[in-house]
Amino acid sequence: MIELYYWTTPNGHKITIFLEEAGTPYKIFPVNIAKGEQFEPDFLKIAPNNRIPAIRDTTPKDGGAPISIFESGAILEYLAEKEGKFLPSATRAKFEVLEWLYWQMAGLGPMAGQNHHFVQYAPDRIPYAMERYIKETNRLYGVLNKQLEGREFIAGDYSIADMACYPWIVPYERQKQQLEDFPNLKRWFEAIAARPAVQRAYAKAKEINDAPTVSQAAHTVLFGQTAR
Repeated sequence: MIELYYWTTPNGHKITIFLEEAGTPYKIFPVNIAKGEQFEPDFLKIAPNNRIPAIRDTTPKDGGAPISIFESGAILEYLAEKEGKFLPSATRAKFEVLEWLYWQMAGLGPMAGQNHHFVQYAPDRIPYAMERYIKETNRLYGVLNKQLEGREFIAGDYSIADMACYPWIVPYERQKQQLEDFPNLKRWFEAIAARPAVQRAYAKAKEINDAPTVSQAAHTVLFGQTAR
């Protein structure tokens, strides 16, 4: 059984998509980040960076004690290796998938996240910051569009690379992007959205949180933290 500590963000959706695709038994433990539940001591024991998602595997492959993992990319890689699904074993194919997984973790996610912050949440409109991240998001869409030319999926077969990238494209309108400008990306996006497992993952999200608007109180919790 996988215990999934989750909230309805792009990084959270990555993991529910994998678990639904793989048919892995799991239980969701909601962590409402707008209420500061990510700072609870029990959660910090498995996710010291106070971010979702995190997992606790009660039946690890080595047969040992339960193992906990934080960071969505690491979780995807762990689950793929455990289940033997969505990550090739052959060296060249495996590292092509991992390249694009890490590309999402280091590029698409952080840049789109900053886009969301300055376009949607920042209390002051800062034109330079908005333009900077809208343009960088656009550049990254272009990189992915080029990679998808002549390919059904990002790295050959459907993989954790697709699962990692898709949730960060879902809010493309909020990111001030138009999918029509990226025909290969648009075709891929629509194909992923039509997958039954993906639809089930997003349906679970609506059951848990059907009002994702960030209130003023939540804004302070999400964006006002320091080391202290």
